[in-house]
Amino acid sequence: MLTKFFAEISVGQHLYWTFGSYQVHAQVLITSWVVITILIVLSLSANRNLSIEPKGLQNFTEYITEFIRDLAQTQIGESDEARPWVPFLGTIFLFIFVSNWSGALFPWKVIELPNGELAAPTNDINTTVALALLTSFAYFFAGFKKLGLNYFKRYISPVAFLLPINILEDFTKPLSLSFRLFGNILADELVVGVLITLVPLIVPIPLMLLGLFTSAIQALVFSTLAGAYIGESIE
Repeated sequence: MLTKFFAEISVGQHLYWTFGSYQVHAQVLITSWVVITILIVLSLSANRNLSIEPKGLQNFTEYITEFIRDLAQTQIGESDEARPWVPFLGTIFLFIFVSNWSGALFPWKVIELPNGELAAPTNDINTTVALALLTSFAYFFAGFKKLGLNYFKRYISPVAFLLPINILEDFTKPLSLSFRLFGNILADELVVGVLITLVPLIVPIPLMLLGLFTSAIQALVFSTLAGAYIGESIE
């Protein structure tokens, strides 16, 4: 029921591709592939010829890796428990970060489509819900892997009558993650788009710079909360 509800949410017009009996938003797939390609090309270019003294892109990627590692250790705890989750949190952070910035920096609207228009992948509720559900699966998996069936004791802690509230909390986590990211990115692009239409010179530039800053913050918030949820599940 919840999946059907999210699948029917639509903002604006969309170009659909049909695979059998399923329809997917073509714009989201196209822009997501672009973002993934950018990340793959940068990572391969930076780590092709590794050196003991990092320079250029290698230095940049090592800085990002250390940043994500510190974030994981802060939110999850001991390095042995945090290390396995560094790739997951890093992937989430980088995908959201590049997706958000692509909406502000790439001239997507120059490319004409039969229906709808291209925008940041995180400008679509389907993308943010998918990321939130991945995070939910990650912290369920982390808790169950470490604690086994004892993981489910958290639903009746500290007292059994809190069971409905604790279950409801697990449903509200992906909801808050997905709608927070989707709402912020959509609102930012709408405001900038309206101002560019009304006042095309100078005025939109400060808001665009602010949008870049808030886009980066949203990527950090999402990955930080993902780490916090994983850390909470394995306590």
